[in-house]
Amino acid sequence: MNPVIFGIFAGLIFGVVDVALMIPVDFPDKPTAMLGAFASRFAIGFLIPLVKLPMPAWAVGALVGLLISLPDAIIARAYAPILGTGLVGGIIIGLATGLFAARWNRGAGHRT
Repeated sequence: MNPVIFGIFAGLIFGVVDVALMIPVDFPDKPTAMLGAFASRFAIGFLIPLVKLPMPAWAVGALVGLLISLPDAIIARAYAPILGTGLVGGIIIGLATGLFAARWNRGAGHRT
């Protein structure tokens, strides 16, 4: 599986998991918030396998997860749950990326 396909799957799974975590919580304009959360989590899952930085894959995941989650956390003023979910999800996707990276072809934008 190439990094783009892996990123699409990782983003879809992370987005669905995060939206499922939001179902029992009550807040205004819930459908819009859930759509925004899905988009943010999809971006995290999609980008992590495509980002190449001189650090371990789990650290890339943590960094991408935090950076993409930060604007949502500031707007919602819900720092711990949003940043925490982005960090944990980013690390998990980063670890999975590291496991699959050995199978991917070497090339620009692909971590090997």
